[in-house]
Amino acid sequence: MTHHGGCFCGAVRFQCEGEPINVRICHCRNCQRATAAPFFARALFAHDALTIQGETARFPSSDALDRMFCPRCGTRLFSWRKTRPVVGVALACFDDCNAFAPTEHIWVSEKMDWVQLNDGLPQFPENPA
Repeated sequence: MTHHGGCFCGAVRFQCEGEPINVRICHCRNCQRATAAPFFARALFAHDALTIQGETARFPSSDALDRMFCPRCGTRLFSWRKTRPVVGVALACFDDCNAFAPTEHIWVSEKMDWVQLNDGLPQFPENPA
């Protein structure tokens, strides 16, 4: 199955082949700052499952991760792992924004206090093994 998506202005389009490795909501402080939001909801795919059309920019948010975004409109699209061949794709950027539902919360030890997690999904203080 192929899943399509893109940035707000349409300058960047992407497609992901197959099903994600996992679908998580990350509450870590880096994700909060990088997305300017209380968490980052993403589907994890292998690098080779993702095809990108259009120019993207990168910001190295850590030794392990680059954040990729559209340089025209600023939409944050991907979290590109440098230490493993996987990439997190922002759920809200898929054309079908309901294509994937998160299955767990990670880094809840850094969750904003006012965020209430009552969806019944598993919660992990950090990143599960």
